[in-house]
Amino acid sequence: MRSAAACRLHAVVAAAGMTALLVAAGTLAVGLAVALVGCGPFSDSRSADVDLLPPQVQSVRAEGPAEVSVTFDEEASLCQGARVSPPLAVTAAPDPQDARRVTLRGERQVPGQRYVMEAEARDRRGNTASFAAEFYGYNGRVPRLLINEITPRGSDSHPDTVEIKALTDGNLGGAVLFFGSPHSNDARLVFPPLEVKAGAFIVVHLKPTGDPSEVEETTDPAASGGKDASSTAWDLWMKDSPGLPGSNGALSLCDRLGGACLDAVLWSNRTSQSDDGYGGFGSEQTRTRAEELAQLGAWPASGTRISPEDAVNPEGSTATRSLCRSSASADTDTAADWHIVPNRKASMGADNSDEVYAP
Repeated sequence: MRSAAACRLHAVVAAAGMTALLVAAGTLAVGLAVALVGCGPFSDSRSADVDLLPPQVQSVRAEGPAEVSVTFDEEASLCQGARVSPPLAVTAAPDPQDARRVTLRGERQVPGQRYVMEAEARDRRGNTASFAAEFYGYNGRVPRLLINEITPRGSDSHPDTVEIKALTDGNLGGAVLFFGSPHSNDARLVFPPLEVKAGAFIVVHLKPTGDPSEVEETTDPAASGGKDASSTAWDLWMKDSPGLPGSNGALSLCDRLGGACLDAVLWSNRTSQSDDGYGGFGSEQTRTRAEELAQLGAWPASGTRISPEDAVNPEGSTATRSLCRSSASADTDTAADWHIVPNRKASMGADNSDEVYAP
């Protein structure tokens, strides 16, 4: 059997709040991915006290304007510092409070900037793991944000769209919109660095056509064209978006990956009697997401357990009859904050209509 020193174990890892970069396929994989190479199979006769496993990364996160933490599943250190792209000079040091964590300090990060860190870690027995992970520049100025309007039943002429409203001045960089709940979602959008004023609208287009006029607006709110683009709001175009489920779905908005949930909306046209196995939500996945939002206090249950009756009912909504937050909403994080507007009253990038659709 090869010794641990003779058989180096290389891994590309990712955990909550970061993404592994799998270069071979040119793809981005979310979650925990470990690839071990360079070693043959180990004999079953190895001693129980021999550790042949490399340290695995649990998280990589900006903790301050000039500080990044890397947490492992065991006591570990970085072999030769870390390389960060775009370039960011950092120096690594063990955390005196937790031997599993390494703290890197150095240059100030750009708020919301996506960085990729490459490094090699070693545990006490000499096992090593090479990893590449992303993190986003620390942003201490994320504004108060609300999900203000959605069209879950879009059309070719008016595709699925989400409108977000800034209640205070700040920078959106690093804030995250989840298509689902923070820990169970179909996709996510990490916002680019974008300075906004109180009252500003951010329109997230979920089914761009690829038209060159669909410009990501970060400096000029009038720069973009495309379907339903606003000349006054900030238009962002989410490529490869799964869109929104028309009848049964959720959105959640957090101040950063692994951070606090700022707002959420849950919608469903089902009832508690729609099925016996999933609390009426139709699938374990949807029920899990609804329950997570309830546990976070982002969409509380009216009873002992959240049900479809707690959600906004999307029946009657269309591509031009959107689900809107009422101007008098007290932000109760319940269906009482929302209504369906009449035909052609969808108002992405502008104040919502308080008119209510009557079938």
